[in-house]
Amino acid sequence: MNTDILELLWHSWWIKTPLILFLIYHLLGFVFIREHEVGIVIKRFAMKNLAPGQIVALNGEAGYQADTLAPGLHLFYWRWQYRILSSGLIYVPQGEIALIVANAGASIPPGRILGSFVDCNHFQDARAFLTQGGEKGRQLGILTAGTYRINTALFSVINTNSASEHGLNPAMLRLYKVEPDRVGIVTTLDGAPISEGEIAGAIVTGHDNFQNAQAFLDGGGNRGLQEQILLSGQWNMNPWFAQVEQVPMVEIPIGHVGVVISYVGKIHEDVSGVDFKHGDLVLPGHKGVWVSPLFPGKHPLNVRIMRVEIVPTTNIVLNWAMRTEAHNYDSKLNSITVRSKDGFAFNLDVSQIIHISTEKAPKVISRAGSLQNLIDHVLQPLVGNYFRNSAQGYSVLDFLSARTQRQTEATQHIRAALKEYDVEAIDTLIGDITPPEALMKTQTDRKIAEEQQKTYEMQESAEKQRQQLVRQTSLADIQHEVVGAEQGVQIAELHARASVRSSEGEAESIRLKASGESDAIRAMGNAKAEAYQAGVQSLGQESYALLQLMQIIGERNVRVVPDVSVSGAQGSNGLLDALLGLKLKKDVVELKA
Repeated sequence: MNTDILELLWHSWWIKTPLILFLIYHLLGFVFIREHEVGIVIKRFAMKNLAPGQIVALNGEAGYQADTLAPGLHLFYWRWQYRILSSGLIYVPQGEIALIVANAGASIPPGRILGSFVDCNHFQDARAFLTQGGEKGRQLGILTAGTYRINTALFSVINTNSASEHGLNPAMLRLYKVEPDRVGIVTTLDGAPISEGEIAGAIVTGHDNFQNAQAFLDGGGNRGLQEQILLSGQWNMNPWFAQVEQVPMVEIPIGHVGVVISYVGKIHEDVSGVDFKHGDLVLPGHKGVWVSPLFPGKHPLNVRIMRVEIVPTTNIVLNWAMRTEAHNYDSKLNSITVRSKDGFAFNLDVSQIIHISTEKAPKVISRAGSLQNLIDHVLQPLVGNYFRNSAQGYSVLDFLSARTQRQTEATQHIRAALKEYDVEAIDTLIGDITPPEALMKTQTDRKIAEEQQKTYEMQESAEKQRQQLVRQTSLADIQHEVVGAEQGVQIAELHARASVRSSEGEAESIRLKASGESDAIRAMGNAKAEAYQAGVQSLGQESYALLQLMQIIGERNVRVVPDVSVSGAQGSNGLLDALLGLKLKKDVVELKA
């Protein structure tokens, strides 16, 4: 019965086929790897074992095998001898990197901290890695964006998801981005030590901005601060190999230049010339003060290995006073205390205007080290001591009264002194002068007295002016009378002159008339004389005289008989009768009228 059942089952295709397949699968050692997987082979036993310290087999030893299984069907991996582990593909997203730690390989040489790069198809060929000298530990090489079939038995892959498990910040496994207007200052963590006397590693070519770490090391790159910088952009940077610090570009404002003082570079060669004996200058790229300044703009410089001294090329105003300019170069300058010839101490506020030309800026910095040093160690003692020495030759009042002359003298002296430092002194200005209080009180009292005297004089002058005004006002009030009187005088004078002229005319007329009448009278007289003579001859002298008398009495109406006759006879009233007679005559005349 049992035999019949087994025979029936054997001849049943739906049972026979799977059984045959099962037997073939196990007998032939079929292994199937899906397309998104990688097969990691573990050999259970072998004729030889791995050497001590090895964990990956290259020659069929028992243990993890270096070679992996690609997607598809594989034969002769019998389950009793092999164990196949399916591991997912390694995926690195865009904008990220992945770090590699090799679990097997040669030891990293002393003085190195990262395993050398080996051409092993991005760590996908474990055999090539181990046979070509791959080193155990953290690797210089990294995985960039893409998909990889990695033997995770040999390589541990660290990405952003697993970064925290290895003590890394996930941000470190993203492409390193240098922002615009900034530069990246690089410090490498692996390489040869920096040469003695240097502070940064020399520039090495061919490492693609530190992205190819092996090329950097092969080129003799040093660990530590690097002279080369990273410019704006994104970089595949191994954080185990290099660290980057971002700093702003060096900006030179308008009206300034930048003098570069480099602490690294080629061997120092002075190009300042024999006439410049207070420092030295070098060409760009050499160690020292560069002879060529930087002009206004933004410059990508490594400020960890060089210093840029910003030097204004416009006029710089420095105040020896309580106030400070916006540039703050004069923040340490105070009013200058001087002592006069007469022993008084007083304070001076001084302003000094200087100018540094573009071509002389490197010489100034080479001599002084910085603009602030020039002000603190050259200008401050030079200006202060000049005024202290100068003030001792004058009294306080002389210094005050001759301020303009003192300022001119100071300008000339300081200009000549600063010329030796390649600095042009534009002008020296004396500001507030604070003389002793006691002296100023005396001067103030004297000035007040002088001002009071001037006030009194002005008041006196004002009073005189007021009196003059009153006088003028009074004169103005009677001016019309004066004018009338003056006009009357003029009229009188004119009348007098007219009268004189009239009198002179009448006199002349009378003179002429008299002259004519006299001639006429003379002629008449002659005629009358001749007539008289003829009459006398005719009538005789007495008869002719009586005749002429009677004729005259008739022509002249001469009264021969009086109107009222008063006799002096006895019994008459005399004068009374005469008066009555005159009265009576008057009445008669009135009646006739």
